[in-house]
Amino acid sequence: MKPKQIFISVLAVLFVFPLMGTFAQQAANSGSIEVITTFDYPGAGNSTLPQKINERGDIVGVFIDSLGVTRGFVRFSDGSFSEPIVDPNDTVGFTEGRGINNSRTVVGDYATPDGNLHGFFLSGGTFTGFDIPGAAFTAVLSINNPGDFTGTFIFPPVATGIQQAFVSVGGTITLFSVPGAVATLAYDINDSKRLVVGYYVDASGILHGYYRDANGALHFPIDPSGSVGTILFGLNNRDWVVGRHADSSGVTHGLFFVPPNNFFTFDYPGSAFTSLNGISDQGNICGRYVDASGIAHGFIARVTGTPQANQMGKLTTPVNQPSVAVPLDQSRSAWGGAMPAR
Repeated sequence: MKPKQIFISVLAVLFVFPLMGTFAQQAANSGSIEVITTFDYPGAGNSTLPQKINERGDIVGVFIDSLGVTRGFVRFSDGSFSEPIVDPNDTVGFTEGRGINNSRTVVGDYATPDGNLHGFFLSGGTFTGFDIPGAAFTAVLSINNPGDFTGTFIFPPVATGIQQAFVSVGGTITLFSVPGAVATLAYDINDSKRLVVGYYVDASGILHGYYRDANGALHFPIDPSGSVGTILFGLNNRDWVVGRHADSSGVTHGLFFVPPNNFFTFDYPGSAFTSLNGISDQGNICGRYVDASGIAHGFIARVTGTPQANQMGKLTTPVNQPSVAVPLDQSRSAWGGAMPAR
């Protein structure tokens, strides 16, 4: 699928509440989300799963080929792609690109034959492995411009251990979990260290968003009304957060969130699965939609302002609008469980 220049301005406002405190200063009075292009990692049958976007417009992500082999990639701001990112210790065909900062340091994870993940940093063509000391399972999920990073880990035994989150700030690693959660994952940290966002899995196997403030306080659950599963993936230095949530009919919606309680959703036209995964300070978003055949395609969108209640945007029909896709598997394993969601 070749990149397409698209202009879509779609706004589905479901749940909007007044903003409070300092977060309210970050938001404009009105706005919308516009899709500006779609893209796929080159190769027939590849599913493309963008993960984060830096201020230069570079996007890191994951592509899965027709045989199920998983590789990382960078889509540069000029539209060109890196060679597949493969950790040198990956012997099973599973390497993921998860985060990228302005210096183009990439973080991610790779799998080993025992099924566990291990983190890596990639800078200047050199891979450096990373594991939480003593952990059997570590995934690095983001890196900010000062070099702070976040992720998730499990101490052995992995089958029965509690999956926890971690944040590394200035070289100091802090481990944390949402109380009562069986898994907690930290997906992004902004440059000011003001926010860490992610999701957790409760004792019933339901996914919920959370955020951790600069004082270390956890705010949870973060769920739009009607959600049966919420993931917060990325944020910027304006404290704008993106992710996705599923409803009871099995449709997955892209999610835009401004703490403490301002939500709106975005659906790629014709798709039953939309995910917003990363956002830059300029309001550029990377995400994906899934077509009727189950293939994922990347897109770049832009948010302007913060929509208010009952505000609707104009929809311009995209090029080659996809057929409506069937709802996807919404089980915990499909959404993230021990393997971090993408």
